[in-house]
Amino acid sequence: MAAMNDPAVEKRRSLPMLGARALVPKRASAGPPPRSVRVSVTDRCDFACTYCRPSRNDGYADGRLMTPAWKTMFEALRRAGVRRVRLTGGEPLVHPEIVAIVAHLSSLGFEDLALTTNASQLARLARPLRDAGLHRVNVSIDTLDPVRFREVTRGGDLDAVLAGIDAAIEAGFSPIKLNTVVLRGVNDDELERILLWAWERRLLPRFLEVMPIAEGAKLVAEHLVTAAEMRRALAAHLLAEEAVTEPGLGPAKYVRARHDPGLRVGFITGTSDTFCETCDRLRVSSTGVLRPCLATDDGVDAAAPARAGDAETIVEHIGLAWSMKPDGTVWKGCTEETAAGVSMRAIGG
Repeated sequence: MAAMNDPAVEKRRSLPMLGARALVPKRASAGPPPRSVRVSVTDRCDFACTYCRPSRNDGYADGRLMTPAWKTMFEALRRAGVRRVRLTGGEPLVHPEIVAIVAHLSSLGFEDLALTTNASQLARLARPLRDAGLHRVNVSIDTLDPVRFREVTRGGDLDAVLAGIDAAIEAGFSPIKLNTVVLRGVNDDELERILLWAWERRLLPRFLEVMPIAEGAKLVAEHLVTAAEMRRALAAHLLAEEAVTEPGLGPAKYVRARHDPGLRVGFITGTSDTFCETCDRLRVSSTGVLRPCLATDDGVDAAAPARAGDAETIVEHIGLAWSMKPDGTVWKGCTEETAAGVSMRAIGG
Protein backbone atom coordinates (compact mmCIF):
# COMPACT_ATOMS: atom_id res chain seq x y z
CA MET A 1 0.00 0.00 0.00
CA ALA A 2 2.92 2.35 0.66
CA ALA A 3 3.82 2.35 -3.01
CA MET A 4 0.41 3.80 -3.82
CA ASN A 5 1.38 6.99 -1.98
CA ASP A 6 4.93 7.19 -3.34
CA PRO A 7 5.22 10.50 -5.25
CA ALA A 8 7.70 8.97 -7.70
CA VAL A 9 5.30 6.15 -8.52
CA GLU A 10 2.38 8.53 -8.90
CA LYS A 11 4.43 10.80 -11.17
CA ARG A 12 5.43 7.86 -13.34
CA ARG A 13 1.77 6.83 -13.67
CA SER A 14 0.84 10.35 -14.77
CA LEU A 15 3.34 10.46 -17.63
CA PRO A 16 1.89 10.15 -21.15
CA MET A 17 3.12 6.66 -22.04
CA LEU A 18 2.10 5.19 -25.38
CA GLY A 19 1.87 1.57 -26.51
CA ALA A 20 1.36 -1.82 -24.92
CA ARG A 21 4.52 -2.75 -23.06
CA ALA A 22 3.29 -6.26 -22.30
CA LEU A 23 4.13 -7.22 -25.88
CA VAL A 24 7.77 -6.14 -25.64
CA PRO A 25 10.38 -7.71 -23.31
CA LYS A 26 11.89 -4.92 -21.23
CA ARG A 27 15.56 -4.81 -20.28
CA ALA A 28 16.39 -5.84 -16.74
CA SER A 29 18.22 -2.51 -16.29
CA ALA A 30 17.85 0.79 -18.09
CA GLY A 31 21.64 1.05 -18.29
CA PRO A 32 23.45 4.31 -19.07
CA PRO A 33 21.47 7.21 -20.57
CA PRO A 34 21.02 7.33 -24.35
CA ARG A 35 24.07 8.70 -26.13
CA SER A 36 22.56 8.84 -29.61
CA VAL A 37 19.24 10.23 -30.86
CA ARG A 38 17.52 10.35 -34.23
CA VAL A 39 15.15 13.27 -34.54
CA SER A 40 12.39 13.41 -37.15
CA VAL A 41 12.08 17.20 -37.50
CA THR A 42 9.23 16.74 -40.01
CA ASP A 43 7.17 13.89 -41.41
CA ARG A 44 6.83 15.77 -44.71
CA CYS A 45 8.74 14.37 -47.67
CA ASP A 46 8.94 15.26 -51.36
CA PHE A 47 9.53 11.60 -52.27
CA ALA A 48 7.29 8.58 -51.66
CA CYS A 49 9.72 5.65 -51.77
CA THR A 50 8.03 2.30 -52.21
CA TYR A 51 9.55 0.76 -49.05
CA CYS A 52 8.62 3.77 -46.90
CA ARG A 53 5.24 5.18 -47.94
CA PRO A 54 2.14 3.52 -49.38
CA SER A 55 1.58 6.46 -51.78
CA ARG A 56 2.08 10.18 -52.21
CA ASN A 57 -1.39 10.71 -50.71
CA ASP A 58 -0.97 8.88 -47.41
CA GLY A 59 -1.48 11.99 -45.27
CA TYR A 60 0.66 13.61 -42.60
CA ALA A 61 0.65 13.73 -38.83
CA ASP A 62 -1.19 16.35 -36.83
CA GLY A 63 0.59 18.19 -34.06
CA ARG A 64 4.12 18.51 -35.45
CA LEU A 65 6.51 20.41 -33.21
CA MET A 66 7.44 23.91 -34.27
CA THR A 67 10.98 25.29 -34.02
CA PRO A 68 10.66 26.84 -30.51
CA ALA A 69 9.49 23.48 -29.16
CA TRP A 70 12.33 21.71 -30.95
CA LYS A 71 14.83 24.02 -29.29
CA THR A 72 13.51 23.01 -25.88
CA MET A 73 13.63 19.35 -26.90
CA PHE A 74 17.25 19.65 -28.02
CA GLU A 75 18.28 21.36 -24.79
CA ALA A 76 16.64 18.56 -22.81
CA LEU A 77 18.40 15.89 -24.86
CA ARG A 78 21.72 17.57 -24.17
CA ARG A 79 21.01 17.72 -20.43
CA ALA A 80 19.97 14.05 -20.46
CA GLY A 81 23.38 12.98 -21.71
CA VAL A 82 22.83 12.66 -25.45
CA ARG A 83 26.04 13.39 -27.36
CA ARG A 84 25.17 12.47 -30.97
CA VAL A 85 22.21 13.81 -32.92
CA ARG A 86 21.02 12.79 -36.37
CA LEU A 87 18.28 14.81 -38.05
CA THR A 88 15.89 12.84 -40.24
CA GLY A 89 12.35 13.14 -41.57
CA GLY A 90 10.37 12.55 -43.66
CA GLU A 91 12.84 14.72 -45.50
CA PRO A 92 14.52 17.17 -43.11
CA LEU A 93 15.54 19.58 -45.86
CA VAL A 94 11.91 20.43 -46.68
CA HIS A 95 11.64 21.97 -43.21
CA PRO A 96 11.65 25.73 -43.84
CA GLU A 97 13.87 26.43 -40.81
CA ILE A 98 16.30 23.51 -41.09
CA VAL A 99 19.40 25.74 -41.23
CA ALA A 100 18.36 27.58 -38.08
CA ILE A 101 17.65 24.25 -36.37
CA VAL A 102 21.13 23.00 -37.24
CA ALA A 103 22.68 26.26 -35.99
CA HIS A 104 20.88 25.91 -32.65
CA LEU A 105 21.97 22.31 -32.26
CA SER A 106 25.53 23.31 -33.07
CA SER A 107 25.46 25.98 -30.36
CA LEU A 108 24.59 23.33 -27.76
CA GLY A 109 27.89 21.53 -28.28
CA PHE A 110 26.87 18.04 -29.38
CA GLU A 111 29.87 15.87 -30.24
CA ASP A 112 28.37 14.71 -33.53
CA LEU A 113 25.69 16.43 -35.57
CA ALA A 114 24.56 14.58 -38.69
CA LEU A 115 21.66 14.58 -41.13
CA THR A 116 20.10 12.00 -43.44
CA THR A 117 18.56 13.36 -46.63
CA ASN A 118 17.29 12.33 -50.04
CA ALA A 119 19.43 15.25 -51.34
CA SER A 120 16.67 16.73 -53.51
CA GLN A 121 17.22 20.10 -51.79
CA LEU A 122 20.89 19.66 -50.94
CA ALA A 123 22.33 21.62 -53.89
CA ARG A 124 21.06 24.89 -52.37
CA LEU A 125 21.47 23.93 -48.72
CA ALA A 126 24.79 22.08 -48.47
CA ARG A 127 26.89 25.19 -47.91
CA PRO A 128 24.44 26.91 -45.49
CA LEU A 129 24.17 23.70 -43.46
CA ARG A 130 27.94 23.33 -43.33
CA ASP A 131 28.32 26.95 -42.24
CA ALA A 132 25.61 26.42 -39.58
CA GLY A 133 27.67 23.64 -37.99
CA LEU A 134 26.46 20.37 -39.52
CA HIS A 135 29.24 17.77 -39.25
CA ARG A 136 28.13 14.94 -41.51
CA VAL A 137 25.55 14.07 -44.14
CA ASN A 138 24.14 10.75 -45.34
CA VAL A 139 22.34 10.60 -48.68
CA SER A 140 19.70 8.02 -49.57
CA ILE A 141 20.08 6.96 -53.21
CA ASP A 142 18.76 3.61 -54.41
CA THR A 143 19.66 3.69 -58.10
CA LEU A 144 21.71 5.61 -60.66
CA ASP A 145 19.15 5.00 -63.41
CA PRO A 146 16.88 8.08 -63.78
CA VAL A 147 13.82 6.12 -64.94
CA ARG A 148 14.19 3.56 -62.19
CA PHE A 149 14.79 6.38 -59.71
CA ARG A 150 11.47 8.01 -60.61
CA GLU A 151 9.73 4.67 -60.14
CA VAL A 152 11.26 3.85 -56.73
CA THR A 153 10.74 7.37 -55.36
CA ARG A 154 7.43 7.92 -57.15
CA GLY A 155 8.52 11.00 -59.04
CA GLY A 156 11.98 11.93 -57.74
CA ASP A 157 14.53 13.72 -59.95
CA LEU A 158 17.88 11.90 -59.97
CA ASP A 159 19.72 14.88 -61.48
CA ALA A 160 18.72 17.04 -58.50
CA VAL A 161 20.02 14.38 -56.11
CA LEU A 162 23.34 14.07 -57.94
CA ALA A 163 23.70 17.86 -57.89
CA GLY A 164 23.08 17.76 -54.16
CA ILE A 165 25.82 15.19 -53.66
CA ASP A 166 28.23 17.32 -55.70
CA ALA A 167 27.32 20.33 -53.53
CA ALA A 168 27.97 18.35 -50.36
CA ILE A 169 31.40 17.34 -51.66
CA GLU A 170 32.17 20.96 -52.57
CA ALA A 171 31.01 22.15 -49.13
CA GLY A 172 33.59 19.88 -47.53
CA PHE A 173 31.42 17.27 -45.84
CA SER A 174 33.42 14.12 -45.09
CA PRO A 175 32.70 11.31 -45.00
CA ILE A 176 29.59 11.45 -47.16
CA LYS A 177 27.76 8.17 -46.76
CA LEU A 178 25.35 6.87 -49.37
CA ASN A 179 22.48 4.62 -48.28
CA THR A 180 21.06 2.19 -50.83
CA VAL A 181 18.15 -0.10 -49.96
CA VAL A 182 18.70 -3.17 -52.12
CA LEU A 183 15.59 -4.78 -53.62
CA ARG A 184 15.74 -8.03 -55.57
CA GLY A 185 14.50 -7.54 -59.11
CA VAL A 186 14.55 -3.75 -58.71
CA ASN A 187 18.10 -2.50 -58.18
CA ASP A 188 20.19 -5.50 -57.12
CA ASP A 189 21.82 -5.46 -60.56
CA GLU A 190 23.35 -2.05 -59.73
CA LEU A 191 25.48 -2.94 -56.72
CA GLU A 192 28.78 -2.82 -58.56
CA ARG A 193 27.85 0.32 -60.49
CA ILE A 194 26.88 2.21 -57.33
CA LEU A 195 29.95 0.95 -55.47
CA LEU A 196 32.41 2.07 -58.14
CA TRP A 197 30.58 5.36 -58.77
CA ALA A 198 30.81 6.18 -55.06
CA TRP A 199 34.44 5.17 -54.76
CA GLU A 200 35.41 7.31 -57.76
CA ARG A 201 34.20 10.30 -55.69
CA ARG A 202 35.75 9.07 -52.41
CA LEU A 203 32.26 8.54 -50.97
CA LEU A 204 31.25 5.75 -48.58
CA PRO A 205 28.51 3.54 -50.06
CA ARG A 206 26.34 1.46 -47.74
CA PHE A 207 23.94 -1.24 -48.85
CA LEU A 208 20.88 -1.96 -46.69
CA GLU A 209 18.62 -4.96 -46.49
CA VAL A 210 14.97 -4.07 -46.88
CA MET A 211 13.43 -4.45 -43.43
CA PRO A 212 9.98 -5.83 -42.58
CA ILE A 213 8.87 -2.53 -41.11
CA ALA A 214 5.96 -0.44 -42.39
CA GLU A 215 5.74 -0.71 -46.20
CA GLY A 216 8.92 -2.77 -46.22
CA ALA A 217 7.01 -5.60 -44.57
CA LYS A 218 5.16 -6.08 -47.86
CA LEU A 219 8.42 -6.38 -49.81
CA VAL A 220 10.67 -8.66 -47.78
CA ALA A 221 9.34 -12.01 -48.97
CA GLU A 222 9.91 -11.23 -52.65
CA HIS A 223 12.64 -8.59 -52.63
CA LEU A 224 15.02 -9.24 -49.72
CA VAL A 225 18.68 -9.45 -50.69
CA THR A 226 20.78 -10.34 -47.65
CA ALA A 227 24.03 -8.58 -46.82
CA ALA A 228 25.83 -11.89 -47.31
CA GLU A 229 24.53 -12.06 -50.89
CA MET A 230 25.54 -8.46 -51.52
CA ARG A 231 29.05 -9.08 -50.27
CA ARG A 232 29.40 -12.15 -52.48
CA ALA A 233 28.31 -10.11 -55.49
CA LEU A 234 31.01 -7.52 -54.72
CA ALA A 235 33.73 -9.94 -53.61
CA ALA A 236 36.07 -9.10 -56.47
CA HIS A 237 36.31 -5.54 -55.17
CA LEU A 238 36.66 -6.28 -51.45
CA LEU A 239 39.34 -7.52 -49.12
CA ALA A 240 38.63 -10.97 -47.64
CA GLU A 241 38.32 -9.64 -44.10
CA GLU A 242 35.76 -9.51 -41.31
CA ALA A 243 33.29 -6.65 -41.61
CA VAL A 244 33.58 -4.28 -38.63
CA THR A 245 31.46 -1.52 -37.13
CA GLU A 246 32.49 2.04 -36.34
CA PRO A 247 32.19 2.24 -32.52
CA GLY A 248 29.30 4.48 -31.53
CA LEU A 249 28.28 5.25 -35.11
CA GLY A 250 25.49 2.84 -35.87
CA PRO A 251 25.04 -0.78 -36.95
CA ALA A 252 26.74 -0.72 -40.37
CA LYS A 253 29.64 -3.13 -40.81
CA TYR A 254 32.42 -2.07 -43.15
CA VAL A 255 34.83 -3.85 -45.47
CA ARG A 256 37.80 -2.23 -47.23
CA ALA A 257 38.36 -2.03 -50.96
CA ARG A 258 40.82 -4.52 -52.44
CA HIS A 259 42.55 -1.93 -54.65
CA ASP A 260 42.60 0.89 -52.08
CA PRO A 261 42.15 0.09 -48.36
CA GLY A 262 41.36 3.76 -47.79
CA LEU A 263 37.99 3.11 -49.41
CA ARG A 264 35.24 1.11 -47.72
CA VAL A 265 31.73 -0.20 -48.23
CA GLY A 266 29.16 -0.75 -45.51
CA PHE A 267 26.42 -3.33 -45.07
CA ILE A 268 23.39 -2.89 -42.80
CA THR A 269 21.46 -6.05 -42.07
CA GLY A 270 18.38 -5.37 -39.94
CA THR A 271 16.55 -8.41 -41.31
CA SER A 272 18.97 -11.32 -41.63
CA ASP A 273 20.96 -10.32 -38.53
CA THR A 274 19.38 -7.87 -36.11
CA PHE A 275 21.51 -5.63 -33.90
CA CYS A 276 19.15 -4.76 -31.03
CA GLU A 277 21.56 -5.87 -28.33
CA THR A 278 23.99 -3.05 -29.13
CA CYS A 279 21.41 -0.36 -29.97
CA ASP A 280 22.03 2.87 -28.07
CA ARG A 281 19.50 5.02 -29.92
CA LEU A 282 16.52 6.99 -28.78
CA ARG A 283 14.17 8.41 -31.39
CA VAL A 284 12.01 11.51 -31.33
CA SER A 285 9.03 11.63 -33.68
CA SER A 286 7.92 14.75 -35.52
CA THR A 287 5.11 15.09 -32.97
CA GLY A 288 7.43 14.99 -29.96
CA VAL A 289 7.10 11.35 -28.89
CA LEU A 290 10.25 9.84 -27.35
CA ARG A 291 10.55 6.36 -28.81
CA PRO A 292 13.00 3.75 -27.51
CA CYS A 293 12.69 1.40 -30.50
CA LEU A 294 12.08 1.72 -34.22
CA ALA A 295 9.99 -1.44 -34.32
CA THR A 296 7.15 -0.47 -31.97
CA ASP A 297 4.84 2.47 -31.42
CA ASP A 298 5.72 2.55 -27.72
CA GLY A 299 7.00 5.80 -26.31
CA VAL A 300 6.51 8.81 -24.05
CA ASP A 301 4.80 11.93 -25.35
CA ALA A 302 6.96 14.98 -24.60
CA ALA A 303 5.17 17.44 -26.87
CA ALA A 304 3.41 19.40 -24.12
CA PRO A 305 6.55 20.23 -22.08
CA ALA A 306 8.43 20.99 -25.31
CA ARG A 307 5.81 23.55 -26.29
CA ALA A 308 5.82 24.95 -22.75
CA GLY A 309 9.60 25.38 -22.77
CA ASP A 310 9.97 22.89 -19.90
CA ALA A 311 13.25 21.11 -20.60
CA GLU A 312 13.50 19.62 -17.12
CA THR A 313 10.28 17.67 -17.49
CA ILE A 314 11.45 16.38 -20.86
CA VAL A 315 14.64 15.11 -19.19
CA GLU A 316 12.44 13.04 -16.86
CA HIS A 317 10.42 11.80 -19.83
CA ILE A 318 13.64 10.76 -21.57
CA GLY A 319 14.57 8.65 -18.55
CA LEU A 320 11.23 6.89 -18.64
CA ALA A 321 11.37 6.32 -22.40
CA TRP A 322 14.85 4.87 -22.06
CA SER A 323 13.67 2.50 -19.34
CA MET A 324 11.23 1.14 -21.94
CA LYS A 325 14.07 0.06 -24.23
CA PRO A 326 13.46 -3.59 -25.25
CA ASP A 327 15.75 -6.35 -24.11
CA GLY A 328 17.90 -6.78 -27.21
CA THR A 329 19.05 -10.25 -26.22
CA VAL A 330 15.58 -11.60 -27.03
CA TRP A 331 13.93 -8.74 -28.95
CA LYS A 332 14.67 -8.84 -32.67
CA GLY A 333 13.68 -5.37 -33.78
CA CYS A 334 12.21 -4.98 -37.22
CA THR A 335 11.62 -8.71 -37.56
CA GLU A 336 9.06 -8.54 -34.72
CA GLU A 337 5.42 -8.50 -35.78
CA THR A 338 4.84 -5.03 -34.27
CA ALA A 339 7.18 -3.50 -36.86
CA ALA A 340 4.80 -3.84 -39.80
CA GLY A 341 2.41 -1.30 -38.27
CA VAL A 342 5.00 1.43 -37.68
CA SER A 343 5.31 4.51 -39.93
CA MET A 344 8.93 4.93 -41.01
CA ARG A 345 8.30 8.45 -42.24
CA ALA A 346 6.85 9.60 -38.93
CA ILE A 347 9.80 8.51 -36.81
CA GLY A 348 12.78 8.97 -39.08
CA GLY A 349 13.97 5.43 -39.73
